[in-house]
Parts: sequence; C-alpha cells; structure tokens
Amino acid sequence: MKLHNIHSREELIKKRAAETFHRKACSFYRYIHIENPQAFRNHLYLAWYPLGVLGRIYVSYEGINAQLCVPEYQWDHFADSLSLFPETQDMFINEALTEGDQAFLKLDIKVREKIVADGIDGNIFAQSHGGKHVSPIEFHHMLQEEDVIVVDTRNDYECEIGHFENALLPESETFRDVLPELKDKLQTQKDKKILMYCTGGIRCEKASAYFKNEGFENVFQLQGGIINYLRKTKQQGLASKFHGSNFVFDGRMAEPIDHEKLGTCITCQTPYDKHVDCANTRCHKLIVQCDTCATAYKGCCSQECANELETN
Repeated sequence: MKLHNIHSREELIKKRAAETFHRKACSFYRYIHIENPQAFRNHLYLAWYPLGVLGRIYVSYEGINAQLCVPEYQWDHFADSLSLFPETQDMFINEALTEGDQAFLKLDIKVREKIVADGIDGNIFAQSHGGKHVSPIEFHHMLQEEDVIVVDTRNDYECEIGHFENALLPESETFRDVLPELKDKLQTQKDKKILMYCTGGIRCEKASAYFKNEGFENVFQLQGGIINYLRKTKQQGLASKFHGSNFVFDGRMAEPIDHEKLGTCITCQTPYDKHVDCANTRCHKLIVQCDTCATAYKGCCSQECANELETN
C-alpha cells in the first residue's frame, strides 16, 4: 500500500461526487514532542486511509495539527483510532459547525519543521508558558469587562470576513508577521487583560506564550477557538459576540455565522462573506468576490487576470 495519494485531481473530484454518505469536518491539535515524526506520520496514514478519512495534517517534532473530514459511518472507528497512539490519546476534537462533504479531496499528511510557522527561533514553549485557557462561556463574559483588549491572532484575510466585537485585528498576511505586529500595537497596554482568540486554538497557544515571553502578564486564550465558542454559546442560548463568517482552511472556505457580511467584494465593494482563489493560476490570489463579479471576470481578481486567462 502506497502511503500517499496516487489519483489525479479530476479522479478525486469524481470519487467524492459519487459518495452516498455525509462527512463530518473536524480539527484538532496538540503540542507534544514526537520522537520520530516520519514514522508517526506513516502510522496515521495506515490507520486513517482505510476509513476513508480525508484532510490536511501536519506532523513535526513539536506535535500534530490536523484538519479532517470523516465519513459519518466511520466516525466511531476514527475516534477509536486516536487511542492507538500516545500522541493523540484523549484528544479534544473540534467538530465543525457545518457539514464536511466539500472540505477535502484527499488524505495529505506531511512532516514539517513546525506545525504552525511562527518565525520564532527555537521552541517558544521552552522559553515561556502560554496564557490561561478560558472556557467559551468565561470568554463571552470577559468580553464585556472594561479592562480587556480582545486580540485576533489570525491573518488579515481571515479577520476581514468575520471577527469578535471590538477586536484588535492584525493587518499581516502571515502568522509570523502577526506576532510582532500585535506586540508593537499592544506595548502600551500591558496593564490590560489580553484576551486572545483564533479559529481552533492552535495559534493562540503560541501567541500567548510569545506575549508572556515579551513581558505581558495578563494573557488569556479562548479554549477551542472560535469554533468551540460558537458551539457552546449556542447551546447556552447566548447571543454571539462573533459576527460575519468564520474562515476555514479547506474547500468550504468559510462557515457563515450570522447574516452580517463584513467582507467586501474586491471588484464592486458590495458586502460579501466568502473568499475564492483567482482563476488565473499565475496569480491565484485569495480574494473576496461576489458571485456576480466572479461571473463577469471569469473567476479572476481583475480584468488583467481575466484577459491573461483567455489568452492562455
């Protein structure tokens, strides 16, 4: 058995279209030392491929970061598979808010230097412990306190379509740039409670440790991220303080949370809530573009890209 995908994109699309079952999308992560990332990666592939699991998983010496979609009828077997490995036992699984049928096309497990590229030399956790984890309900109530600064640790394009009320939003495209940007913006706010959030929690782990190492004392992070917050507040009947859409790194692109459209179409400036990739593969820029403009520009970000697409 080959431990990697052997099918073309066209074949994968046809295979997924023929599925007669639904999939659950989920994510999980854990910062834990993995002695042999390559061997662990191969064990995961052998365990999950027969179950029909699809997704994008990064493994490194510092841990595992996984976004997956699992056939609903195989969910129990998938959950049982996590107990096979010490690195994933008793794992908190963040189930997505929407159906995962369109999330992924293949099972892609890669060994990386780090499971989240942070631009930090060495292991930040060896330098500092992270901030205090707070539950979604605690986070919800803390949002209303006067001495709190709510900080989004995601990239700028994620924030532009959805974020918490009154949050400090980064203007950087990568996490490695978000950290120093936020540090500079918060230098005069070290006496405040810094309340951090991200999509599922993994970036807040590093961001909070980074801020603690930079001299910030009152650092808190949302346990399970935006996904967990939205689930728990809905269960409790609380009005969400997060508005717009939640950006996700898979085929769904976004999970609509309410009727607010915080993003704007790159072409006509109409409020819109979902990203697409420019159809010109030489550009492939991630943009917010409404359906009308996507049709007019043939899925491209500009007339120049549309003309080049026609030429090629």
